[in-house]
Amino acid sequence: MSAPLTAKKLTPVVFPIAVLLIAMLSLQGGASLAKSLFPTVGAPGITALRLGLGTLILCAIFKPWRLRFTREQRMPLLMYGLALGCMNYSFYLSIRTVPLGVAVGLEFTGPLTLALLGSRRPLDFLWVLLAVIGLWFLLPIGEGMSHIDPLGALLAVTAGACWAIYILAGQRAGAEHGPATVAMGSLIASVIFVPLGLTFAHSGIWHWEILPLALLIALLSSAIPYSLEMMALTRLPARIFGTLMSLEPAMAALSGMLFLGELLTLKQGFALLAIIIASAGSTLTMKPKSPQINEVDLNPPQ
Repeated sequence: MSAPLTAKKLTPVVFPIAVLLIAMLSLQGGASLAKSLFPTVGAPGITALRLGLGTLILCAIFKPWRLRFTREQRMPLLMYGLALGCMNYSFYLSIRTVPLGVAVGLEFTGPLTLALLGSRRPLDFLWVLLAVIGLWFLLPIGEGMSHIDPLGALLAVTAGACWAIYILAGQRAGAEHGPATVAMGSLIASVIFVPLGLTFAHSGIWHWEILPLALLIALLSSAIPYSLEMMALTRLPARIFGTLMSLEPAMAALSGMLFLGELLTLKQGFALLAIIIASAGSTLTMKPKSPQINEVDLNPPQ
């Protein structure tokens, strides 16, 4: 009897973690692919293509105009959509001048701050501290940091701040409709950031031959990962979600190695290992949630 009971307890935790890992792999693969189009369409143009095409795909699947949001959900939904658009725009502007792994590491300061603010037990701080140590050795702190463009770094940190808002607002906005909320949030983001991106895009954005690659980027970078993230976001506390996202720099480094031929040093390898251990540890030591406390627990009813 113990095995079925154990499996039953693990399933609610394993499922959101699995979809979150798939989302991160998809997102970083799409980012590497998107960077190859920068010379043709520019970073603002990539943002417009990614958001615009991704929104069309999400709307075709989820039909967001059928959704009904309460008055309490409308403001979080608006904040979620604006944060999603600003996060995309700032991140793509940052990787024009900052390496992908470094940009993702700097962007991670947003969810890492959430994880730190949400920590209560000494063990929680241990996992966050381990993730911080991993990031410290992963990023080119010190002499190498002088080679990082300050504006690009600032844009990456801005994307991280938007990422934190995305997590908090997404939990509240998506509590009832789950992944379908992404379509409405993406639609809100597109109203502002697609015209902005088209305004500053390179002329190559109007060439039809880039459309297949743009569609693939939209799928990998928006439609697939954000839908999966919303599924995880509404099933995990913000603290756990934020700490798990520490795997993002590791995924970025892996993507750079596979698609851009970037090799890791021994120090960077140990840094990524520390980040992975922090993510796994925070999950394995997750404290069972009390039904009386419902601060960040917005799991949909089973």
